[in-house]
Amino acid sequence: MLSHQMNQPEGDMENSVIPPGLGASEEEMIDLRRQLHARPELGFEEFATSDLVAKRLQEWGYEVHRGLGKTGVVGQLKRGDGKRRIGIRADMDALPIHELTNLPYASQTPGKMHACGHDGHTTILLAAAKYLAHEGSFNGTLNLIFQPAEEGLGGAKKMLEDGLFDLFPCDAVFGMHNLPGLDTGKFGFRPGPIQASSDTVIITVKGRGGHGAVPQKAIDPIVAASHIVVALQTIVSRTVAPLEMAIITVGSFHAGDAPNVIPETVELRLSVRALKAEVRALLRERIIEVVHAQAAVHRASATIDYRTGNPMVVNDVEMTRFAQQVALDWLGADRVVVDMDPVTGSEDFAYFLEQCRGSYLFIGNGDGEGGCMSHHNPHYDFNDECLTTGAGFWVKLAEKFLV
Repeated sequence: MLSHQMNQPEGDMENSVIPPGLGASEEEMIDLRRQLHARPELGFEEFATSDLVAKRLQEWGYEVHRGLGKTGVVGQLKRGDGKRRIGIRADMDALPIHELTNLPYASQTPGKMHACGHDGHTTILLAAAKYLAHEGSFNGTLNLIFQPAEEGLGGAKKMLEDGLFDLFPCDAVFGMHNLPGLDTGKFGFRPGPIQASSDTVIITVKGRGGHGAVPQKAIDPIVAASHIVVALQTIVSRTVAPLEMAIITVGSFHAGDAPNVIPETVELRLSVRALKAEVRALLRERIIEVVHAQAAVHRASATIDYRTGNPMVVNDVEMTRFAQQVALDWLGADRVVVDMDPVTGSEDFAYFLEQCRGSYLFIGNGDGEGGCMSHHNPHYDFNDECLTTGAGFWVKLAEKFLV
């Protein structure tokens, strides 16, 4: 049994013990998580993963629905005469990253790996599903949502378009993500905005190509694009209020092939993030203005492909306080971060929260040796010490909600 199950100084001591059935299945959980880690699948390609999830849910007595969001799986379990309905979501997809961990259970598919811990999230929810089916005490409807394609492909949105909440209405929906840097097994909560919006901007700067030896006969898009990059940095520092969160990152600058040739075009790719809708709108307005103005100053022109991505993840205040109190009562104040700082990464769980109240929370993945690298890193690995605590929280939350 994991060390963080012991010696909890605060909270209800009886409730702070991991449910016995989960403790007994710890080795099974680790084996499953590592099996998923070794066989990663990208978004909308999670065929083997969804087969595994569906098979296990069926074995445990869940009514299983497949095909939402192409490879999504929903397991529903009804008990008693309770009218309340809870949704709990886990993401299943991996990333197009070549794994460098050299672990015995490392990815067996070159160029694909679970570099964000979705293998852990899926395992946690499956473990909770098994316990709730066999030993759980609840009265109402349990909807377990195994979502595909969270990593930038809009799997949540696709599930909703396919009728997720029409087929499986929820009074509240909850999601969890591991967080490197937060102590292992510690939970973090925040009402209101907890994760940023994420937009992608592709800018094409067009000049007139020419010989590098006679630049006066060309219109150099590299110079124009370089001034655009510098000017973009002033938007956050001189347009957005200092206490607001805003990010404009130029992550890609592609231009030319030879040292003595001025190219015809340059392509810039931007990541744009905010925690408020009005700031997000302001960033868009100013980026468009700055790009066109800077291009014109250098006799070039620019086209802008502004791709709206995930909205902000905005937690319902009441549901967040409810989930937070479940963790406090169970584990005590030492294991809970109240009103944690927002995270500037994005998450398509935001689309769920636009249609159903609920909350998105974090579980600590540890830090440093044995605590994993940051997400999307080829050396990242999910911390198996989180599995039992994460599953135990879903059990406690579901039982408390469905009374």
